[in-house]
Amino acid sequence: MEHYDDIDPQPEPRSRWSLRATGATLILGAILGTAAFTVVPVPYVFEAPGPVYDTLGSVEDAEGESHPLITIEGVTTYPTDGTLSLLTVSLYGSRENRPTWLDIIEAWMRPDYAVVPLDSVYPTGTTTEEQIQSSKYSMESSKREAVAAALDSQGIAYESYLRVEDTRENFPAEGIFEVGDIFVSVNGKPARNSSVISQLIAEVGVGNVADCVVLRDGVETAVSVEVVESDPESKIPVVGVIVSSHYEFPFDVTIELENVGGPSAGMMFALGIVDMITPGFLNGGEDVAGTGTITANGEVGAIGGIVQKMYGARNDGAEWFLAPADNCEEVVGNIPAGLTVFRVATLDDALTVLNAIEADSDLSVLPTCD
Repeated sequence: MEHYDDIDPQPEPRSRWSLRATGATLILGAILGTAAFTVVPVPYVFEAPGPVYDTLGSVEDAEGESHPLITIEGVTTYPTDGTLSLLTVSLYGSRENRPTWLDIIEAWMRPDYAVVPLDSVYPTGTTTEEQIQSSKYSMESSKREAVAAALDSQGIAYESYLRVEDTRENFPAEGIFEVGDIFVSVNGKPARNSSVISQLIAEVGVGNVADCVVLRDGVETAVSVEVVESDPESKIPVVGVIVSSHYEFPFDVTIELENVGGPSAGMMFALGIVDMITPGFLNGGEDVAGTGTITANGEVGAIGGIVQKMYGARNDGAEWFLAPADNCEEVVGNIPAGLTVFRVATLDDALTVLNAIEADSDLSVLPTCD
C-alpha cells in the first residue's frame, strides 16, 4: 500500500535536477553498454540439431535429383524397412561471420543448443575453408572404414593396406619412413589398418623400439623406430608417422551425402550396409538413429554434439538411439523425452541392440549410459 500523504508534493528544484541527472546517467550507461554489447566481437559459435539422413533411404543432390544414400553393386542386396538414421549438427558462426550476442544468449537458454568457444571449432590460423576441407576428408575416410567394418562383421574378406603419407616434424619417424611406404608388419604382426597399427605401437610401449617392415618401391624393407608419447597430456604411444588406409572390396559400395562432413556417421553407414546385404530387417522395421565414428575393426568412437543429435533424432521420430560409450557422460541427464538411448562401444554392440529390437526382446537388459 502506498501512502501518498508521505510524498512531498513540492520537491526542491535542486532535488528535481538531481533526479533528472541520475536518470540521464542511467540512460547514457545503457546506451554505452548496448553499443559495447554490439561492437565487442563474439568469441563463440553455437550448435543446433541439424538435418537427419536415413542410411536406408534417399537424398537429394545439388541439382535436386533424388538417389539412394547407399548404393551397393556386385552382390545380392535385400529389402529394408524402418530407418537407420545418421544425425548432423548445424554450426552457426565462423571467424568471418560471427553470431551476435543476442544469438548466443538465446542459444544458452535452449537445452537443444550448445555454445562453444570459437577457437575450439576454428583454431587460430585455420580458415573456414580449411576446416571444411578437413571435415570432408574425415567423411571420406569414415566411408571407407564403414564399408570395411560392415564386411568384417559379416566375415567377408577384403584387401587392405596402409600407406605412409607424411611424418611429423621432430618425431622418431622423421627420416626413417618415406612417403609411399606401405606397412607390412609391426613386430612381426600384420598391420592392415590404422586402428591395428595404433594398437601394435601401443603394445610396444613408450621408450621401446618398434621393428617394422614396409614395402618400399616394391621391396620389403626393415625399419626400426622408437615409440614416444604424442604429447604430455594425452601420452598416447606414437612414432610420428601419418598413414592413410586403402581398401579393395569384393563389391562396390557408394555412399553419397553432400554438404556433410566429419567422421561421426561411420557407425550408421556400416549398419546401413549390413542391413542391405543381409536378409530380413536389421532394425525390425523400427525407427532407429545413432552416431559414432567407426574403425575397420568395428570400434565405435566418441563424437561431438551428442546432445544436439539426440534432440535431432527425437524430433525426426526415432524411438531408439545408439550412442558411443565414450559419450555417455554427456548423455546422462540430457536425453530428450521419448527417446531410449543404448550405449555401444563396437559395431557388434550396435548389432546386438538392433537384433533385440527386431526380435522384440527385453531391451532393459541392454547397456545404457545410466
